[in-house]
Amino acid sequence: MKLTANGLQIEVDDTGGGSADGRPVILLIMGLGMQLIAWPTAFVQQLVDAGFRVVRHDNRDIGLSQGFDHAGTGNFIWETIRHRLGLKVRSAYTLQDMTRDSIGVLDALGIAKAHIVGASMGGMIAQRLAATAPHRAASLVSIMSSSGARGLPGPRREVAAMLMRRPLGKSEAELVAHSIRLLRLIQSPAYPQTDEELAERLTFSMRRAYHPAGMLRQMLAIGADDERPKVLPRIQSPTLVLHGDADALVPIACGEDSARRIPGAQFVAVPGMGHDLPPEVCTILANHIAPFAHAADAKDKT
Repeated sequence: MKLTANGLQIEVDDTGGGSADGRPVILLIMGLGMQLIAWPTAFVQQLVDAGFRVVRHDNRDIGLSQGFDHAGTGNFIWETIRHRLGLKVRSAYTLQDMTRDSIGVLDALGIAKAHIVGASMGGMIAQRLAATAPHRAASLVSIMSSSGARGLPGPRREVAAMLMRRPLGKSEAELVAHSIRLLRLIQSPAYPQTDEELAERLTFSMRRAYHPAGMLRQMLAIGADDERPKVLPRIQSPTLVLHGDADALVPIACGEDSARRIPGAQFVAVPGMGHDLPPEVCTILANHIAPFAHAADAKDKT
């Protein structure tokens, strides 16, 4: 369903509410260029079965939410150079704007407070939400994300090179094959998925929506978010940082740095997890998130 959030049309999925009114809410925020369906249905159901109402949404400029094609993409290569030189990156919008979108989703659904769970870029947005709207965050869970501090390691060389490559063509089959090559580099080595499984998921996603220009603008918003390291110490919500020890896109040192900067944060390294959400990893994450959120609620009531 589409809701008006922060003045934008945002696509939202709301599961486990209705007759289950009064359940604590988990807001799931997805990463760069990824749609709400990148949170697997089975993972959402695990959280619902654990007693939560689960809300997912397409971030602005991706999926079925409102796009920003009118803003253009700017000179992406030049902005990348500016970032490497330590200069301010110019972006069509900011991660704080995207944070306001997420808060707007809660507003539109009449949710005063939620457990904020974000993956990758979604973790960055979740961090900002907990820091700048602490009364809305019952807890924070940052998954395979980063503080954004300068000096942290970046993607492995082969991953960075693949990110800069263009697909060999524009057909659906060529786009899917290109994405599989990237996913193979960043997948969880302990829980590999078959090409058939990846192709099925990617095809479904592309047929739902395909908006590469939106991903570029989101990437620039990440590059422009150079103040977040200074913001993280303001977070007062109970915080759990989950990160795979085999993440080739956002190395585990990035998650460790996030946890160090957030007062009282718990850090959990997930063995064999990369930068994806295969079924086995989803179960591991749900088994950490559900008791952590319930504990935060219990502490809040005492």
